Parts: sequence; C-alpha cells; structure tokens
Amino acid sequence: MNYKNNLVIKMNVGIIGGSDGLGKTLIYYFRDEFEVYISARDHKKGRKVASDLNVNYIESNEGLANISDILVISVPIESTCDVIREVAPFMKAGSLMVDVTSVKEGPSRTMAEALPDSVEYIPTHPVFGPRTTRLDNQVIVLTADKKGKWYPKVYDYLAGKNMRIIEASAEKHDFMMSIVQVLTHFSFISTASAIEKLKVNISETEDYESPIYNLMIDMIARIVSQNPYLTYNIQSMNENGETVRNTFAEAVNELKDVINNNDEDEFVKIAIRATKNMGDITNALGRSDKAIGALSYEYTYLNNSIGQEVGLKHIYSGTIHVGILEDIDGKTAILRNGTKIKKLRIANIRILLPEELHQWKIENWNTVTRSISCVFPKNVNVEIIQKTVLMHDNLLDIRLTDAYNGPQIDDRSISLTFEVTALTKEDIERVKELFTAFGGVIR
Repeated sequence: MNYKNNLVIKMNVGIIGGSDGLGKTLIYYFRDEFEVYISARDHKKGRKVASDLNVNYIESNEGLANISDILVISVPIESTCDVIREVAPFMKAGSLMVDVTSVKEGPSRTMAEALPDSVEYIPTHPVFGPRTTRLDNQVIVLTADKKGKWYPKVYDYLAGKNMRIIEASAEKHDFMMSIVQVLTHFSFISTASAIEKLKVNISETEDYESPIYNLMIDMIARIVSQNPYLTYNIQSMNENGETVRNTFAEAVNELKDVINNNDEDEFVKIAIRATKNMGDITNALGRSDKAIGALSYEYTYLNNSIGQEVGLKHIYSGTIHVGILEDIDGKTAILRNGTKIKKLRIANIRILLPEELHQWKIENWNTVTRSISCVFPKNVNVEIIQKTVLMHDNLLDIRLTDAYNGPQIDDRSISLTFEVTALTKEDIERVKELFTAFGGVIR
C-alpha cells in the first residue's frame, strides 16, 4: 500500500475467474487489504458475486489486466495458457502476473513467451481447495524461473500469512504433483469405481467400518466429489501423468497375479519393499492415530453432552449453532433451540470449547441489565458478593450503585443496590438466589 496525503491507496488486485472455485475464495483473502477487481465468463454471475462480496466487476479480461498491479489467472487448466496470451499485451509496465493452476510447466512457458520484459510473472500452485477457510499452515508452491522486484514482496506476504512456501522449478513441481495429485486421485477414483461396479451400498458398510476405513472412505469421497472436469484436466495435462498411471496399473496387476497364484512369499516381499519406501512410518502412524482419536473424541464428547447446551460451528459456512443437544443419530447431531430443531452432520462441525461458546454469547446475544436492591446484614462484605456473582459464566458484570440505611432499614442492616449485567433474564434471577444465600432479603 502507498500513502498519499494521509490517505491509504490500495493496490489493485485483479482476478480473472473470480466468480467460482479458488478464484472466488481468493476474494475473501484479498479484499480487506487490496482493491479487488474480478472478471468472469458469466457476467451476470460475476456481477452478483462482486456485489455480494463488495468488490468490483469488470467484463473485459483485457481491461482488468490493464488496471491491475497484480493479475491472478484463476481459470480452468485447459484455458490458462490461452488467457495468459489473451491478456499479456494489456498488462501495464511494472505489474505482476500470477496463475494458480495445479500444472505449472505449460503456464510457465507461456508467461515467458507472451509477457513483455516489463511485466514480472510468478507461476504458483496453492495446494489447497476452495473449501479452505484459512491460509495458516497451507502449502503454496512458487515456480518462478527468475526473481524480480515482486518476488520478495510476494514471498514475505505469504510468509506473513504463516503459509508453508515451497520454491521449485515447474518441472520438479509437476513431477511431485503427479504423485500427490495424479496418482492419488487416480487410485481413489479407481477404488470408488470398483465399489460402484460391485454394487455396494456404502451406507450398508457403516455397521462394519473401522476408523481407518472411515477415514479412507471420507478421503475418497472428498476426491470423487470434486469437479470431474478439473480432476480430468489434472490427469490429462500433467506431462508425467501417463507414466504414473501406467506404473500404477502395472503394480495393481502384479499384486493381483501374485495373490491369485497363491504366492505368499512374493506378496510379503512386495509389501515389505512398499513399506520401506513409505519413509517415516512412526510419524504416519502418529498422524493417523491423531485423526482417529479426534473422531472418537468428538463422538464421546457429544454423547456425554446430550441434554446439555452446546455450541457447534459449521466448518465451511462458519455459522455457529447453539442449543440443547437432543440426540446423536448416526452421523448427525440433533440440536434444539426453543421450538426449532437443527440437524447437523458431525463431519461438518467443530465443537466450541466452553470459553469459546461463552465469548460468542457475549458478542452475539443481547445482554440483560437489571438493578437489584437487597437488605443485608450491616457487616456483609460487598467485594465477596461481587466476586461470587462473577464466578458464574453467564453473569458478566456487577456494580454497587447505592447503599442506604435510612429509617425503613433496621440499624443492624443495610440496603445495597447492584446493577447486574447477564446473558439472560434467568441469570438475573440466579443473582437474587445468591443474594438470599448471603443472608439478604430482596426489596
């Protein structure tokens, strides 16, 4: 940001493809710090997203390129190089082009060929999806083949967001992603396809599932539920993809033949070689144990909380639901707030800690303030009364506003008036009960 005449001038960040997917998610990250402009193929949808998220909409990609200090290309992989060529002549001198596709060799070559020397480019791959709500600890790969004045600024910005930054060549990135994405997606989709061909109803396996099976099915479901066109392009446009898929098919066929031929010794050899190549097995067991433990903890905590008030935060929408936990029905938590019943999938919620729920109530509920007058013995300790009241979470504040011992009050007594702030009217009534316990008589 620049400062001129004591006014903050925000840098212009343009996002081509800002109405969907990761491009839309980037708006949330950038809009508070930069002046954000977006374009989209569907102008009606693009205008609505821009209006809803309070950013600017421009119909023309060329026009967006012309006003942007940083231009982000966030379009389908198969269109990325064409869009780079389309807008390259319109980039202003001294600006920066970034793309966010998961394949880097093609976009890197195209930027190098199409952009003028006055425009810097940093091909990037944020290794997370549009459902990600925080940048903290997320991985981003930078594959710049040369580093200009923008590079340290971008690096420092990402580091300031506590992101895990990997610097690599486009070729190294694409080979690694052929394992991280191409191989895993291909094997997961193959497994899901085999289950479908076997005519298995996944819900019927739930009574038999182990925690490991549960995690595996969730991961497979996460992959197969992604945009199939995007998944196909990740497979087809990575130049290492064919070799990786062929090697996977060879491994499957080898293992199948070994088992069908009852060759136990060869099976054990394959399994041992594969295990040794997996690296730090202890760490892998530790991480998976944590995941299993987290699943077990959530169910145990929720089961123990039935009949009590809980706060549940939807991990994607961010909405917080507060109410009495009526029951746990399979994988669903049933929450009652007054007469309203809400059913929430346990996989999509995070349980608020008691202190988090308390703070949320303070920030979101309309508090209640009342004056309570009570006659106490004259030797009563006001400070102890106040400290005792504030020991209860829903009682937020108590102040002594008046002390009176006139004609209507016995000489051995004193009338004290407190202004009490609480979360609910019921909590105010609880204060009256506490006063009575101190030997007071409510006036």
